Amino acid sequence: MTEKRKVPKDFKVRENVGDSEMSQPELPPYLREQLARYDQIQQNLQAVLMQKQQVEMELSETEKALEELGKAVDSEAIYKFAGNLLVKVKKEDIVKELNEKKELGSTRKMVLAKQESRFRESLKELQDKIDDAVKGKPVPAKTPPGDA
Repeated sequence: MTEKRKVPKDFKVRENVGDSEMSQPELPPYLREQLARYDQIQQNLQAVLMQKQQVEMELSETEKALEELGKAVDSEAIYKFAGNLLVKVKKEDIVKELNEKKELGSTRKMVLAKQESRFRESLKELQDKIDDAVKGKPVPAKTPPGDA
């Protein structure tokens, strides 16, 4: 999922660099800042995607449990884990608990999806800024909030 970043051909390469250092183009501070922000947002996106995947797995397990409970007769013994123990519970209590867990999971999934969308949008905007900077287009001046 890593993308190659384009560097203009006219960037200066440091000279008189020792063998231990590799020659790297001198990037303008604005571009270095944008690349650092891009990397940070990409890491945040990865974290959100992992959390979202975890929540989806928990939701799936909860839905499966509710489905099985729906098939169970009310008089059937139902148990749940409480640490290392199995504890007998009433069917209506565990169904209520699982429905609350499902609702909470659905809300969490929706919040994570919105965060994912925002991060993807930010990455696209930053990529465009980086591409423009690499192509030599003028860098937009930072406008203070409220001046727009």
